Amino acid sequence: MSNFKRATVSGASSRQNVLAPLRETQIIGSKPLLPAEILSLILDYVTVSDLVHFAQVSKRTKEMVYDDSRWVQRLRLMGCWNEAEARKRAEAAWRKRAGSQGLPLEEQTERVGIGVNGNITSVPAKDKSTTGSKTIFDAGWEQASLSTDGAQEEDIEHEANRSDGFDTVPLSSDTSITPSSPSRSQDPLMRLNIFSRVRSIRGQARQEYGKIHAALNLYFVDAIACKDSTTAVVFRVYRDPNHQAQMLANLSRYAGSDIAYGWQGRQEKLRSLVDAFETAVAHEFEEALETADIDGRLRKYGHVLTTLNGGKKGVEVFISNSPVIARKDELGDPVECLRTGPPGGLSLDESQRFFAKLSSSFNEQVAIMDRVFPASVKAAVTFLKRIGNEVLSEYLSTLFDEAHRVGSEPYLKAVSGTYLQSLHMAKALRPSKDTGDEIYESVDRIVANAFELHVDLYLNEEYLHFKRKSEAEVRDWEKQLSEQDASMQSLYMSNVNRQADKRDFMTSFKKVVMMPVNVLPTFPLSSPFGGKSATAKALVNGENLESSSQTASQAPTRPATPSIINGTFGTNRSATPLPEPPTTELAAKAAIMSSRLEGIRSLFSIEIALNLVHTAKAAIERAAVFHRAQSQFGEDARKQCQLIFVLLLQILGMRHMKAGFDQAVDHLTNYNPKEIQNHGHAEVKPLVTFLELVNVGDLIQQMLDVFYEQEMVATRLTDRNDFLDPAVKEKKKFEQMLDERVAAGLNKGIEVLMTEVEFVSATTQKPDDFNPAASATVTSDVVDIGPSETARKIVDIVSSHTKMLVGSTDKNMLDVFNQEVGLRTFTALCKHLKRQRISVAGSIKLISDMNHYFNYIQTLKNQNLLQYFIALRELSQIYLVDAADAKELATIIADGDRFHGIFRAEDVYEYAGRRADWLQIRPKVDRALYGYGCGVM
Repeated sequence: MSNFKRATVSGASSRQNVLAPLRETQIIGSKPLLPAEILSLILDYVTVSDLVHFAQVSKRTKEMVYDDSRWVQRLRLMGCWNEAEARKRAEAAWRKRAGSQGLPLEEQTERVGIGVNGNITSVPAKDKSTTGSKTIFDAGWEQASLSTDGAQEEDIEHEANRSDGFDTVPLSSDTSITPSSPSRSQDPLMRLNIFSRVRSIRGQARQEYGKIHAALNLYFVDAIACKDSTTAVVFRVYRDPNHQAQMLANLSRYAGSDIAYGWQGRQEKLRSLVDAFETAVAHEFEEALETADIDGRLRKYGHVLTTLNGGKKGVEVFISNSPVIARKDELGDPVECLRTGPPGGLSLDESQRFFAKLSSSFNEQVAIMDRVFPASVKAAVTFLKRIGNEVLSEYLSTLFDEAHRVGSEPYLKAVSGTYLQSLHMAKALRPSKDTGDEIYESVDRIVANAFELHVDLYLNEEYLHFKRKSEAEVRDWEKQLSEQDASMQSLYMSNVNRQADKRDFMTSFKKVVMMPVNVLPTFPLSSPFGGKSATAKALVNGENLESSSQTASQAPTRPATPSIINGTFGTNRSATPLPEPPTTELAAKAAIMSSRLEGIRSLFSIEIALNLVHTAKAAIERAAVFHRAQSQFGEDARKQCQLIFVLLLQILGMRHMKAGFDQAVDHLTNYNPKEIQNHGHAEVKPLVTFLELVNVGDLIQQMLDVFYEQEMVATRLTDRNDFLDPAVKEKKKFEQMLDERVAAGLNKGIEVLMTEVEFVSATTQKPDDFNPAASATVTSDVVDIGPSETARKIVDIVSSHTKMLVGSTDKNMLDVFNQEVGLRTFTALCKHLKRQRISVAGSIKLISDMNHYFNYIQTLKNQNLLQYFIALRELSQIYLVDAADAKELATIIADGDRFHGIFRAEDVYEYAGRRADWLQIRPKVDRALYGYGCGVM
């Protein structure tokens, strides 16, 4: 376009001068109608022929068309541009140039913005006068850098322009081009692998695209112009189906660079041609599949389809006609799992046979696929997806739905069991040549997808099933106890003649409220379960408790707590025949209370705890299958297992054990030794029963500890060090509840024990034990130096109850219990001592008693507690001092160090007042202590 415009000529005289037109010419400046940016954007959406036309307009338009980034974009659309390769070639060119000019590599790369390590930087050149503003993205300068002198660069550029692949582009608007052009001289077979000869070189993207254009454009134009697919040039030039498929694949790839107006219609026409060819080949492939010509036609057409578009159509035809998909009903019927199982149950043998057939058929089909398709097809993965969607998911959905209609337990067993079987099936699958060991990861994903719709429902159902079953078991146990209690009352009241022996209900009840002391069976002094972690482990694992206990010790064990077996209680009580019903109302009331107090040990049951633990173990093991498999449901399964364990602790602790402890504490609170007619046993029955209850509770706690370690910690379902973990928090809460109940019961038990001690000391201590002169029947001067019968009973009562806690609680609680019992016993003895009248002759018996108490306290191995009884033993010495030695008695009373600060002088003086001769020696003692009777001279 010229910037000169001829001015208007005026006058005829101007025509006579030859130079007149030149003189009248004016230079008029003009601007382009569109900015360069808009023109460049428009060029991105025009055809290649239009680009060639536009490049011939001017030098500036040629530069816009020849811009390297324009052709790089088209190569990218075809997937022919490798940026890493282009960068590598650019760096090699700079190194070559730097070496030829003798410049250091660092300096040369710094000039062009390329680091030594090949990274592109934006550092400007040091000498701008020599390097100018060239960058690696300057296509013309990069092209010139491939040679060392200007002449050689010019020759290379001329040669490149002369053979850039666009010499066959017509300049007319006629698009009816046939292969009868100069490009026919190219070898048709070389066109098939044209993309393999394309290089990624900056500055030469136009030439590389020209190679593809020269080889494929004529076929592309013919393919979109032909009306009948059979008349296409590609099918007339190439007769081999593999070559036809390769050329059609090249044309489809080449069509990706067509972004000019109307590209959707052109690609749709090409796609129709490709689909027609694909349909014909797929028909031949299916016929070969029916005739089982695996290594012949089936393999041939399988490779043709792979060459055309990756073999997707061939894989679909093969899978659709495979026995696994076409005859999937022959693999197995899910309803058979319910038919062959027990009534209301499920048998997984049929599902196991289904998975065995499925894995065997899959391996057979994969072996055929390896012979038919190339390794790049990855047909095995596609086959697995179809199996998961159409075979496995349908089978599992039908099985789970039918099992759920039967009941919760068959459904839970079906989900967990089939998931394990599917994982075992995955290990039996044969890896194909295209996947290798990656097939196992694909199988895991496919199995997870098949179970994805069922896992949430299953985990929720597992939790609800355990909750229903556990609550029902505890509720049935409580109901059995209530029914047994009611039947016992009916039996005992059956022979009562109410007309003859009618009495006041409350009066008779008070008389017999604690009568069953001689009726209850005796308990062992030490619990066989205390501290026996091996026993707890055997119970959790379902082993035989009797055999394990007999192996450890041949000593007899405590009677078992009742368990419901066939509607009756499976205890030793049921084996003992019931006594004859009483004939009076008072005897009946006594028998009823005896039965209730005997049943206090049945306030909670080891058997119930075992059943709950085993139910929780089964539920957690089923749900933990999803966690151990490291599937995508692992976290949900882990949380659900924790919730089941939390629910176990809540039902067993708050619902079962806490109520039993509270009821036992109520029995201890209502205990009154004055209403007991027979104190011949060295035991407080409610306290003995509670301590037995503590032993049972300790065994249950040990069972839960073993269960927690084996089922939760060892399987990594929970972390014992995570204090925010729900299982850890609930376990600590359960232990705290148990400790609080035991502590409350022991506190009440100590009160009951001390009440019994005070009652025994008040009712069995004879007046002449410590004051023989008070009895008229004592005529002998021989003094019994042994402890009194009261002291022996008190020591037997206290020691029998403290020994029962050995092994059932930890050492800290045992020490606290022993110290509290010892201190309260000390207080009770001090009160008892203040009620006695002691003579010098009877002090021998008192000292013997105190030595007996001291020897028992020594067995507790508590030095702090021992100091109290040392002081009590020293206190008993004040009664041995003769009346004539009143001053020495005063000295003993005033000696505070003698009693280790436990008794003050005022306290010892008060105890001294219990001497039988205190009225005679008191003035002398007071004179020695306080100076009474002394005058000041």
